[in-house]
Amino acid sequence: MIKTDIDWMKEAYKEAEIALAEGEIPIGAVLVKDGTLVLADHNRTKQLANPLAHAEKLIIDKLVSSGETFFNDYRLFVTLEPCTMCAGTIIWSRIGTVVFGAYDEKAGAVGSIYNVLRNKNLNHNPIIKTGVYAKQCSAILTTFFTSKR
Repeated sequence: MIKTDIDWMKEAYKEAEIALAEGEIPIGAVLVKDGTLVLADHNRTKQLANPLAHAEKLIIDKLVSSGETFFNDYRLFVTLEPCTMCAGTIIWSRIGTVVFGAYDEKAGAVGSIYNVLRNKNLNHNPIIKTGVYAKQCSAILTTFFTSKR
């Protein structure tokens, strides 16, 4: 069976649920190539004591360390709009497609605050698809932050 974007986002959402159970900000991501899951991860900023340990950055770091150098054929699914750091990582690694669920009105760099991935001055602009499984991706974050207040 061929998986749809919603199917892949549900896989990323499962990673967000793991992050939630671990007390991390519930953001998950998966990397897909040729219809096959390559990598999956979630935010680990507390676990790794590293504010840079965002789900999508962790995945790209693992991909880079595998020795592969061309990432145009990869599709990255992330439950929340990438921040500026992650958007820069996506550009420099040349991920071909980025699909995200919820917009991040406080730190989003793919339309909310900045539009880094669509900036034509940069040397790479991935295909972008937004709002996939957005309601659920947003709700898990609301649940997390409400519990912290």
